Amino acid sequence: MTLQECYVKIGGDYNDILHRFMNENMIHKFVLKFPQDNNMALFEESWAKKDYKTAFRAMHTLKGVAVNLGFTALYNVSSALTEKLRSQEYDNLDGLIADVKKQYDIVIEAIAALD
Repeated sequence: MTLQECYVKIGGDYNDILHRFMNENMIHKFVLKFPQDNNMALFEESWAKKDYKTAFRAMHTLKGVAVNLGFTALYNVSSALTEKLRSQEYDNLDGLIADVKKQYDIVIEAIAALD
């Protein structure tokens, strides 16, 4: 799969990221580093322990990485979850957390399929 096809699959904005990075090789380099980011795992671990401060920080960081890499769909759901956590709304988030996890998994799978 090409980088542009990857962005289509993940609901990302390839043209925006290409405009900002101005070099496909640079985008490719940073996209390949994304699976090494541990913020999703840190969020899940913190959430399970009800460590909401760390969970918020991990989700906020994941949101930032997603927007910087042009992973629009992941950014949208992680942003919504970040705002709930910022407001200390901890109840009834299972669906939103599942949406973030689903979109995160789509990104990881697409990156694994890159040429």
